[in-house]
Amino acid sequence: MRGVGPAVVLAALVVTCGRANGDATALSWRSGVEVARVVVVAPVRREAGSGRLVGLLATHTSWGGSPQQLLVLGSRVGSNGRQWLRVRLPGRPNGSSGWIPRDAVVVHRVHWRIDVSLSRRVVRVFHDGVLVRRIRAVVGKSATPTPTGLFAVYELDRQPDRGGFLGPWVIQLTAFSDVLDDYGGGPGRVAIHGRGGASLADPLGTARSHGCIRIDNAEVLWLARTVVAGTPVRIHA
Repeated sequence: MRGVGPAVVLAALVVTCGRANGDATALSWRSGVEVARVVVVAPVRREAGSGRLVGLLATHTSWGGSPQQLLVLGSRVGSNGRQWLRVRLPGRPNGSSGWIPRDAVVVHRVHWRIDVSLSRRVVRVFHDGVLVRRIRAVVGKSATPTPTGLFAVYELDRQPDRGGFLGPWVIQLTAFSDVLDDYGGGPGRVAIHGRGGASLADPLGTARSHGCIRIDNAEVLWLARTVVAGTPVRIHA
């Protein structure tokens, strides 16, 4: 994918925090999920309260300057009585999570989620567990596959050239390519985006991208109006 640009939001942080295989099943899809908006620079720790400090989480994304909003995976009260939230981190490696203090964020509930089937090449959008939309897509080819796992919307970027390769919107995810470190100057961040120009040569329902998920422009316009940063995105075979 071209034109997405840098998206480093963790100041002085090499993301090596733990992964949790049960993340997807731990969330309650029917009642919505919690999303944390960072309102002050937040320390990120390996464990709630007492874990080693591994970095600082900024209040805004570094690419578009949008408010930083992160999918909440769990919560815990530390030994000193302070509440901590485990959140999906927007950096490498894929699936990283860390603990941040509850008093550094404002929590709200999101009732949408996105499900991407790579084998069916379909994006499905749910509201409180009810299927609302089914969208055909182009996914990553075998040499540059779309990564799988539980991710979240990182940032929504309107494109200056609505008819360009990326279409009118790029919905960046907390996912990164497992084989590419760079997409046209960016950090290899995977996104859901529209289609235009040369990307129209790859029909919907095929596996021909560098890892991003391409959908029709009308669908990406609807999606950009519907979801917010922090919305969970599950990508699977």
